Amino acid sequence: MKETYHLPCNIAQALNIIGDRWTLLIVHEILLGHTTFNEIKKSLDGISSNLLSDRLKYLEETGLITSTLYSVHPPRYRYTLTESGKSLESVFNALILWGRNHLKKCYKKIVHQSCQHEIEIAYYCPHCEKNVDDLAVVNLESNDREPLSS
Repeated sequence: MKETYHLPCNIAQALNIIGDRWTLLIVHEILLGHTTFNEIKKSLDGISSNLLSDRLKYLEETGLITSTLYSVHPPRYRYTLTESGKSLESVFNALILWGRNHLKKCYKKIVHQSCQHEIEIAYYCPHCEKNVDDLAVVNLESNDREPLSS
């Protein structure tokens, strides 16, 4: 995929990786346990085989998934999420919560397993050891631009 956004912005740079049509849905299917090409294709009605193949190759190049050969004739692969790919689960959850509050027709909700009540997103400061609501997005100095973890 070509880089679409040339902006010094985390959101823009993340969209360069996961912002193409179908990409997040493919990652979500793997997260749900659909790990073969046919399982993913069956779950994503409307995606072409060529596009799915291209997206899977790109996701592997970007380090969000890995592939393992499980059949030689014909060659077939099983796809798994890397730690980077697995960490997108919080993004999916945020989108589900956003949809619950803003879509006309909602298909999912997120609940606390123990009591079955819906949950909310909270931001936590490990330094202060408490939830916070007074957060701010700040620009990093050029020498601080490395990610916290890979």
